[in-house]
Amino acid sequence: MDNALLALAGTTIAVAGTLMAPVLSQRLVARAEAQRFERQERAADAQWARQQQAAELDKRRQCYVTSNSGYRRYRIELMKYLWLVHRAEVTAEARTALEEARHAMHAGFAEAQMTASDAVLAELDSMSRTLAQLYDGVLRLEEGGAAPDGSFEELRAALLRANEQWTVMRGAMRADLGVAPPPT
Repeated sequence: MDNALLALAGTTIAVAGTLMAPVLSQRLVARAEAQRFERQERAADAQWARQQQAAELDKRRQCYVTSNSGYRRYRIELMKYLWLVHRAEVTAEARTALEEARHAMHAGFAEAQMTASDAVLAELDSMSRTLAQLYDGVLRLEEGGAAPDGSFEELRAALLRANEQWTVMRGAMRADLGVAPPPT
C-alpha cells in the first residue's frame, strides 16, 4: 500500500504540475512583458526629456544670437552716431539707422526676458541700462545741452567700456549654453 500511495502522490503532483504549468508560465510571461513595457516607457520618457532639453537649448541659443547681434548693432550704431554728432554731420538716415538698431535691441531683450537664464538676464539688463544712458548722453550732446560727463571724449570712452561689458554679457550667454566656462 505504501507503493500505491507513493505512486498516487507522485501522479497527483505530476498532474497538478501539468495543470499549473500554463498558469505559472502565463504569469511569468506577463511579468516579463510588464517589465519590458516599463523599460520601454522609461526609455521613451528619457528620449522625450532629451528632446525637450535639446529644443530648450536651441531656443535659448537662437534667443542669445538675436540678443547678442541686436546689442552689438545698437552699440556700433550709437558709436557711429556719436561721431556724426561730433562732426556735425547727422543725417535723417543716420538717425533712422540708430533708431532701428535701438528697436532691434529692445526686441531681442524682450525675447530674452522670457527665455534667458537669470545670469544672462542680469547681464542683458545691465547692458541695456548702460546703452540707455549713453543714448541719452549722445542725444543731449547733439542738442547742445550735454550733461556734465557728456562730452564727446567721455561718451566715446564710455562706449569703449561698453564693449568690455558686452564681452562679459556674451561670455555669460556662452556659459549658459555650455560653450565656455562662466565669466569671472
